[in-house]
Amino acid sequence: MKIAYFDCFSGISGDMIIGALLDSGLDFGFLKKELKKLNLDGYEITARKIVKNGIAATKFDVTEQGHHNHHEERNISEINRIIDRSSLDDNIKKQSKKIFQKIAVAEAKIHKKPVDKIHFHEIGAIDTIIDVAGAAIGLKKLGIEKIYCSKLNVGTGFVEFSHGKFPVPAPATAEILRGVLVYHNNIAAELVTPTGAGRLKIWSSQMF
Repeated sequence: MKIAYFDCFSGISGDMIIGALLDSGLDFGFLKKELKKLNLDGYEITARKIVKNGIAATKFDVTEQGHHNHHEERNISEINRIIDRSSLDDNIKKQSKKIFQKIAVAEAKIHKKPVDKIHFHEIGAIDTIIDVAGAAIGLKKLGIEKIYCSKLNVGTGFVEFSHGKFPVPAPATAEILRGVLVYHNNIAAELVTPTGAGRLKIWSSQMF
C-alpha cells in the first residue's frame, strides 16, 4: 500500500498539494494533459523549481488569461456541471465534487443560507477548480491509497476577501477544520485555505 504523509508545518493550500505531488514523481506533462479534460480555457499552468529557506521545492501556479475574472462567482451546481461535463475519470470527478461540497456546506453554515444559494468568489475561480481536480488526478496517478496528515499550522492575523476582513483561520476554513488539531507559531498570514483544509479533511485517514 502506498501512503502519503502531509507535514503541514507551514499550512496547506491547493497549489502546495500539487507542488508536493509533482515533487513526489507526478509527471507535469501528464497532469497538464489530464486537466485539459475539464474543457476550461483562459488559463496556463506552470511548475518551477524554487529554493525557500534553503529547501528545494516545486512551485505550481495557475495563471488566468484574457477576460477571465480571478474572482468569478459560481455556485455549487455550476461547479459540479463543469466537473460532470468533463472527460475526467469518474472517481476523480467524485472526489473533486466531494471537496467542493464540503466547502459549500461550511460556507452555508457560516452565512445561514441553503447550500445551493452559496456563490463562491475565490473558490469558484478557475485556479481553484484546477487545483482541486489536479490534486485528485495526482493522487490517482501516483497510486496513493491512504493519506495521513500532521496537525495544521493555520497562521494568525487577519485576511481580507470578498466578505470583508476576518481573523485567521477564515470562518469557512475554521468550520471545515472543526475537530482537527491546529496551531500557529505567530506567522502573520493565512497558511491554510478552505480548499486545502477541505481536501485533507476528506482524504486523510488520520490527522494528528
